[in-house]
Amino acid sequence: MPRCLAADASHELRTPLAGLRARLEEARLYPGETSVPELLDHAIKDVDRLQQIITDLLMLVQTEEGLASRQPVDLAALVRAELPQWSDRIEMRVRLEPGVLINAVPSLLVRVFTSLLSNAQRHAIHTIEVSVSREGAHAVLSVADDGTGIAVAERQRIFDLFSRIDTARDRHSGGTGLGLAVARNIAIAHHGTLEVEDAPGAVPASCCAFPSPISPSGKGRPTAATSHA
Repeated sequence: MPRCLAADASHELRTPLAGLRARLEEARLYPGETSVPELLDHAIKDVDRLQQIITDLLMLVQTEEGLASRQPVDLAALVRAELPQWSDRIEMRVRLEPGVLINAVPSLLVRVFTSLLSNAQRHAIHTIEVSVSREGAHAVLSVADDGTGIAVAERQRIFDLFSRIDTARDRHSGGTGLGLAVARNIAIAHHGTLEVEDAPGAVPASCCAFPSPISPSGKGRPTAATSHA
């Protein structure tokens, strides 16, 4: 693990551990004043956060090891399979073009999509739009929310490890600050990129470009996946 990643991870792991220890010590000192259900609720939240951070860190360091299992992935089918877990949380507008194929590791592609969708959900006011389409030589996955968007100055920072640029991204929202960093790492491992750029008539878009997709005829051509953050 790179030294900077280890240092950042140590800091993030200490926060829930310190909170958990403080609550347990207080309960030991003042057992008669401790609400056990409340203590357990806080402890479970701290443990859940630790698990999320560790899972994301493992994903960061193990992504390249899983690339041997790449296969043709139907982008619309993959998105359609994941949407039921999210559609009851916020209004979804979905447009999926069939037959848009990408050469990728399915589980890693799911992680990219759910990271972008989770980010959009935290910033959406009422609606998230999800679409899969073919645009010229590109296969495009788009996740757009109706939030305020991302300032130009922050568009690289959102992909930094443990980055939180506003209150919607703080640790109390349930995010680890690793989701978009993991998504970008997966894109890079597939010889792609994940960047933020402007989209006409919409908030800024995070664009993930895959260089070796598969067309319905079996011939490779450039692809891009786009998420409007």
